[in-house]
Amino acid sequence: MRTLFVTHASGLTHNMGPGHPEQPDRLRAIERHLENERFQALARVDAVAAPREALLRVHPESYLSALERSVPREGLTALDPDTLLCPHTLEAAFHAAGGAVAAVDEVMSGSADTAFVAVRPPGHHAGPTTAMGFCFLNNVATAARHAAAVHGAERVAIVDFDVHHGNGTQEIFWADRNVLFCSTHQAPYYPGTGATGERGDFDTIVNAPLWAGAGGDDFHEALTTVVLPRVKRFEPDLLLISAGFDAHQNDPLGGLRLTEHDFSEATKRLMDVADRSAKGRVVSLLEGGYDLDALGRSVSAHVLALMGA
Repeated sequence: MRTLFVTHASGLTHNMGPGHPEQPDRLRAIERHLENERFQALARVDAVAAPREALLRVHPESYLSALERSVPREGLTALDPDTLLCPHTLEAAFHAAGGAVAAVDEVMSGSADTAFVAVRPPGHHAGPTTAMGFCFLNNVATAARHAAAVHGAERVAIVDFDVHHGNGTQEIFWADRNVLFCSTHQAPYYPGTGATGERGDFDTIVNAPLWAGAGGDDFHEALTTVVLPRVKRFEPDLLLISAGFDAHQNDPLGGLRLTEHDFSEATKRLMDVADRSAKGRVVSLLEGGYDLDALGRSVSAHVLALMGA
């Protein structure tokens, strides 16, 4: 199995200030863990900036232009209390979305079987015209729309296991019958969405909220009874993962109690589903994860599973 690792150095230049949990050291922690000899077989490529047309499938030009006008020459511009632009933020954001596009190209063309895109800023809270929750552009939505427009994917499934609900992704695909969005997340919690009754116009939104303190058994039960059956029935041509590792028991921003073993097992089970209809095609994109050691260990376990190890 050929697994692709996509990243870009611009992710290290996006800095929202001292003490902010979504920090450049997140990427450094991942890189350190993936230097292990177990990852020698990873194919590694640099992300390119997303073409404008790829972003416009998700975000209107008015929003992209407003973001560009908001970039400061120096210092920080706050779009909300947690989501701040520095002079290098949009370069990083365009490369983050571009990494998602590149990974889809490689996997849909058969050049890679699976891919992990380690970029920042993350994306699943970004709506069509809204930046929030550390997110500016919705990377996984860009990947899904690119797969459909360029590679003819008729059905794309997105599974999000971040501790926070991917409200932006849900909003983008609320009325899209060709994209299935499934989320496990802590609730009640930020951003306040993700109830089981939120199902979308075509019943393609699937939420499996977990309570604070829920652990691996609870997470896997949600996968087994709610998420995986819906993905199987949907029969996607491509499976995308919004891989947030802030559901780890050591994460400072979450209240779930998952371990790296839970992320590994979930990845393997999602890959099994992808084997049924999507020829095993899986693209995973980094979302949250703010304890650096837990993040590095969790990503290692996730990538090893993507590699079939």
